[in-house]
Amino acid sequence: MVGLAGPKRLGFFTRLLDQAPAAERYLLATEQIIHAERFGFDSAWVAQHHFDGEEGGLPSPFVFLAQVAVRTSRIRLGTGIVTLPLENPVRVAEDAAVLDSLSGGRLELGIGTGGAPSAFAGFGCDSAERAALFDRHSAILRDALAGRPLGGGNRLYPEAPGLSDHIWQATFTAAGGTRAGKAGDGLMLSRTQPRTKEAPGASLAEIQNPIIDAYLAALPQGREPRILASRTVFVAENRKEALRFAEIGLRRSLARFIAAGHSAPDKSLEGLIAASDAHVGAPEDVIASLTADSTLKRATDLVFQVHSVDPPHPQILRSIELIAEKVVPALGL
Repeated sequence: MVGLAGPKRLGFFTRLLDQAPAAERYLLATEQIIHAERFGFDSAWVAQHHFDGEEGGLPSPFVFLAQVAVRTSRIRLGTGIVTLPLENPVRVAEDAAVLDSLSGGRLELGIGTGGAPSAFAGFGCDSAERAALFDRHSAILRDALAGRPLGGGNRLYPEAPGLSDHIWQATFTAAGGTRAGKAGDGLMLSRTQPRTKEAPGASLAEIQNPIIDAYLAALPQGREPRILASRTVFVAENRKEALRFAEIGLRRSLARFIAAGHSAPDKSLEGLIAASDAHVGAPEDVIASLTADSTLKRATDLVFQVHSVDPPHPQILRSIELIAEKVVPALGL
């Protein structure tokens, strides 16, 4: 069976949401990334979230990825994303340059405007100004990474040659796709996103394909597209086992899912899976559902995460194995 044939890079994304204290979460996530490298994954991604351990659990992605770099040798290490409006862009450039140097040039730098309004308040910032802050900070970040002079004639040290070509932008909108394309950046598409009132039953592909269209239309001539599609994927030995863990995780996260702007779903397990755009089951179930997602045919990078199923650590490791051994070959990747 061939569903998504073509050269694509395979990634693993962790939100560091294991049911454990922070230090243990970081160790478990590190083991998961090492396991993904062992099974041939090309990249590993972590998200930045401030203050709320139930949302993401990692405020300092560069610190975390630095210690992952020491324990890995090949897998590329990505931020998905750094909330740039809340950061000093020169410090982001410095941390990124150091990490890229330490890892042998393996950093993928994802940036975005994201973050809950409450997180902005914690930094003394106004969430309503996030777009303007992002634009201003992005310009400074790019100047720094390109080696252009900053205030006082200073230039970034260490230098980061080539890192400007590994910037990604995350967005939910066609306007964001245009912005990423104009900059020549990679485009990061989410594992799920709220539907509009006008199209409450739209598929994720129907929402995200127009974003890709806008991105490609804005991309400078000669610039190779980089389109990352993140998807919730949890694979178990059999469908019954996968659904058992899916029910626990999806019901646990339901209130937060609705608070994030999603419509209240049908409360059946099938309704929760559909509403969260999750691909859950035995290998053959996941192969079939991924094949039906037309966005994935256009992506250059497929990045799989278990959030918001969030099964226990041993099941995450096994899911990584089954994706590599069963799902990826069947998809023709």
